[in-house]
Amino acid sequence: MRVLLLQGAPVIGDVARNAALCIEGIRAAAAGGARILLGSELMLSGYPPRDLLERGDLLRACQVAAEDVARATAGTDVIAVFGTPWRDRGVRNSAVIAAGGEIVAVRHKTLLPTYDVFDEHRYFVPETDPRPVDVGGLRLGVTVCEDIWNEPGMGRRYDADPVERMRGTDVVLNLSSSPFHAAKGAVRLDLIRRKAALAGAPLVYCNQVGGNDELLFDGGSLAVAADGRLLFQGPQFRTGSWFVDLDGPGLVPTALPFEEEVLEALTMGVRDYAARCGFKTAVLGLSGGIDSALVAVVGARALGAENVFAVGMPGPFSSAGSIDDAKALADTLGLQWVQLPITPVYDRFLETLAPVFAGVKRDVTEENLQARVRGTLLMALSNKFGHLLLTTGNKSEMAVGYCTLYGDMNGGLAVLSDVFKTDVYRLARWINRDGEVIPAATIAKPPSAELAPNQTDQDSLPPYDQLDAILCLYVEGVVDPDDIVARGHPRDIVERVVRMVVRSEYKRWQAAPGLRVSPRAFGIGRRIPLAQVWR
Repeated sequence: MRVLLLQGAPVIGDVARNAALCIEGIRAAAAGGARILLGSELMLSGYPPRDLLERGDLLRACQVAAEDVARATAGTDVIAVFGTPWRDRGVRNSAVIAAGGEIVAVRHKTLLPTYDVFDEHRYFVPETDPRPVDVGGLRLGVTVCEDIWNEPGMGRRYDADPVERMRGTDVVLNLSSSPFHAAKGAVRLDLIRRKAALAGAPLVYCNQVGGNDELLFDGGSLAVAADGRLLFQGPQFRTGSWFVDLDGPGLVPTALPFEEEVLEALTMGVRDYAARCGFKTAVLGLSGGIDSALVAVVGARALGAENVFAVGMPGPFSSAGSIDDAKALADTLGLQWVQLPITPVYDRFLETLAPVFAGVKRDVTEENLQARVRGTLLMALSNKFGHLLLTTGNKSEMAVGYCTLYGDMNGGLAVLSDVFKTDVYRLARWINRDGEVIPAATIAKPPSAELAPNQTDQDSLPPYDQLDAILCLYVEGVVDPDDIVARGHPRDIVERVVRMVVRSEYKRWQAAPGLRVSPRAFGIGRRIPLAQVWR
């Protein structure tokens, strides 16, 4: 049996475009002799549509589009299976099965994830009786994303395993919109091999591609034989359609290096966020530091260097080396470059505040004023020219509040908010693996916000390798502080880091949306109350 696997990048709300992708896939499947065309979860609406699912007009448009797609199967032997929201005793997350020019069956998602970034019980009614579909002489086991993720040790608490109900089918099809995080591909492949064995049938898994707000989808679609042989492995971060022969030879799985995988994910996230929000150009503050250097590289990859405007904003404590490094990187990448010194504006702020600040010791307030001057200038450029402002703070800084509200946190998209500082360095070195792109001095020098004389980040923070190890446990692993200490970290530093994380929650609530590349990012998947006293 031949399947055409349609790894597309549906756009949320662009129902006509998404339906056209399915129709093109049906035509390609017919031309290539495929029996089945398989698309992704909620392909007609795009995933996740969230509260758009409360709009009757969207649901009606998807139903009409589903009928249009079904008509495209007329005169062919193709069975098209694609995802859409569907009204049936409530709203369902459904797979439409079309053949001979009409919809012959609809199967609904059984397991509705409501954890982490998912909130599907808010919108959908679950299927309670999953069963195969008999069409065109084939028995198909049709499942939707989470339906294959009910396994011991995964933290799921579902009573049913829909795959068990698909035993005896010719093939199990899974329509997915499974969000990306680094190294998830190996987890998916192991899972799908086990589910194919459980069903006693080949399993074909189609995952969408693209960036939708904070969530990134990498594709990486798969086909596995009942005996566990890998029959097909789709590329990550690329759209396309591929023929899969279910009686084909086995393949050896491959995986991108961590650095390439994360860099590709960030690039896709910036590109799609900009395109889907109507931005053609971006602007960022380029300081000569490692974070802004990495964001500049990502921005150039995503939008084209000629569409990225880098702004140097030297202040009273900026080093000449930092300014030179920023300009050198802009030249190397081919970015648009402008320099706007902030000292005159900063001095006027201090003059205005002098009567009120008289007799009060200088502190972090004056440092933050410099960041806020820079943030104001960048927002002015964004406002005047329609640039997307890319913020440059990393996950380590966001975690402990080493960032300034209405200053360096200004912007439309936080590119590195889910990348720890140690991984920022790791990515920078990978970018330079074949030759210097990011200036060597930017990577080698001690990190500094340059808001005070001879300042380094470690004046205020533990060393980043130690800080990130603690944050990885506390934020991503949700490990209790006492258990972190038991793993060898000094209690005073652990308690200090936890205090900083807790008291900085209000900043993260006001931050720009950030791109998710880890299993637990700040944003929609982490919901911590502001007004609380638990430490």
